Amino acid sequence: MKVLVAVKRVVDANVKVNVLGDNSGVDLKSVKMAINPFCEIAVEEAIRLKEKGVATEIVAVCIGPKAAQETLRTALALGADRAILVETDVEVDSLGVAKALKAVCDKEAPQLIITGKQAIDSDNNQTGQMLAALSGYAQGTFASEITVDGDKLTVVREIDGGLQTLALNLPAIVSTDLRLNEPRYTSLPNIMKSKKKPLDVTTPEELGVDVAARTKILKVEPPAQRSAGIKVGSVDELVEKLKNEAKVI
Repeated sequence: MKVLVAVKRVVDANVKVNVLGDNSGVDLKSVKMAINPFCEIAVEEAIRLKEKGVATEIVAVCIGPKAAQETLRTALALGADRAILVETDVEVDSLGVAKALKAVCDKEAPQLIITGKQAIDSDNNQTGQMLAALSGYAQGTFASEITVDGDKLTVVREIDGGLQTLALNLPAIVSTDLRLNEPRYTSLPNIMKSKKKPLDVTTPEELGVDVAARTKILKVEPPAQRSAGIKVGSVDELVEKLKNEAKVI
């Protein structure tokens, strides 16, 4: 079974980002970039399926600039067999990514597509669902457990009331939640091996898709700064401040 994993290049989760002076976006100059944490979980799950003998090949796919090859090399170092970069310098939104992935899926014909549930830069949580709509594949979102049995896929997902179990026919699309697994670390030998693994580069034009964004970011603002906390000497003083200053009671 071929498994296709979508990965995204984002600002490293440990980096504190700064908003541009014109509020048009985030300053990405000299900022460390990394693979999206939810995408890393998706890669890990594909690797575990291969270790169980379920998956035979793992293909990592990324839509982004030339620098995104570094992100794909990370996926290869983690255990993906080969990678495909849909190279574009155009700002791509969720629909554009889904359309590009659909074109790649049409060529690769994977039985299972795994994506992160969302990217930590935009937090849209849309690409997996849009890809399912475009492709007509079954989908299981927010997966906390995945089991493959022949041409059937069982997905356990967390909902407000507890756990929900879905039975899907392959091919299918699954988006990963945090509790699905804990990604492994890349080892130096695997990093060296990843440099020899195939990484193909194509473009949206070659795939015949238009990835131009249908949405526009109007404004980006940093979160409001919180004022420093204070200490109170008694319960009466606490109640007085909550009532008259914070006005929460």
